[in-house]
Amino acid sequence: MGSVQPYTTAKGKRYEVRYKKPDGSHGGKRGFVRKRDAELWLAEIESSRAKGAYVDPQAAKFTIGSLGPVWLDAKRASMKPSSFAPVNTAWRLRVEPTWGRWEVGDIRHTDVRAWVAKLSAEVGATVTIRTFGVLASILDDAVYDGRIPSNPARRGKIGLPKKTRGRHGYLTHEEVLRLARHSGERALLVLMLAYTGIRWGEAAALRVKDIDPVKGRLHIYANAVEVHGEIHLGTTKSHKARLVPVPAFLVEELLVATAGRSRDALVFSAPDGGYMRRTRASDGSKSWFKTALARAELQPMTVHDLRHTAASLAVQSGANVKTIQRMLGHTSAAMTLDVYSDLFDDDLDAVSAALDRAATQAGVKRLRSEI
Repeated sequence: MGSVQPYTTAKGKRYEVRYKKPDGSHGGKRGFVRKRDAELWLAEIESSRAKGAYVDPQAAKFTIGSLGPVWLDAKRASMKPSSFAPVNTAWRLRVEPTWGRWEVGDIRHTDVRAWVAKLSAEVGATVTIRTFGVLASILDDAVYDGRIPSNPARRGKIGLPKKTRGRHGYLTHEEVLRLARHSGERALLVLMLAYTGIRWGEAAALRVKDIDPVKGRLHIYANAVEVHGEIHLGTTKSHKARLVPVPAFLVEELLVATAGRSRDALVFSAPDGGYMRRTRASDGSKSWFKTALARAELQPMTVHDLRHTAASLAVQSGANVKTIQRMLGHTSAAMTLDVYSDLFDDDLDAVSAALDRAATQAGVKRLRSEI
């Protein structure tokens, strides 16, 4: 059992709590003005020990600023550079400046909730959710390490904003052709992205040996992504290789373009022969893609919209959801339906029309007139 002992300070009598930790060592806490407060604090310690939920008060004094870098190092080792970069930015610009000096034992649910509300008013939903996730995960580690009994960021309603998905940009066959014609030496790249749905990084990493002209397939297993000006070569976003179908006309174009190259040569490369850097399409930027869009008299869009276009053209051709999922490399058909639900509106029309025909044949319409 612990004890409460008085001691004298320049400001008067104070009380110190002495207690025994589960590992047999002794701990203490000083500064209580009232003996009753010291006794209540000791009672909480003894109760948590009895329940097996003891948390060393000294461990709760660790700050977010001291625990964050450890958490970041673990994430850096387990995440792709392209995925880690925005997480690191969230820590550096928004988490560490606000919470760096806070001791984990002092953070309350209402503190986190107020911070999230402030973030939501300043930045978008995606950034807010990502930034909150960094703080919440650091506090998760604090719970696992026995520094705090529970995570204040995981209790109750925090009030995270809802993500809203804008309408995808889809091009028709004619618009894709027009865009390709105005893309100069990148014409084949535009056609590839619009008719196979591979990601920019996957196209940048594609090599001649990855083309199967007999079966009309691309073997997609690598991804070359630019992060802070540096190209990182890794696996695909899903970490899984996949076979992507290629229209016959595009296979012929690829064979012509890669004729005479070695099997290990990049299909699409930068002027220096290295990996392509992602083209920009944001306001104020200049790129061959934005120029091609303007000359083709098309609305502003991103290169990633060519991937959406591939999904749209595949649906129009009659491909089912499972096939599109495999082509795009989604983890599940449910994900494909979620991302491209608007492409399947015609399916809803087909269902209602089929039900109407069946009801008519069964006499349901006649029955309605008799009621």
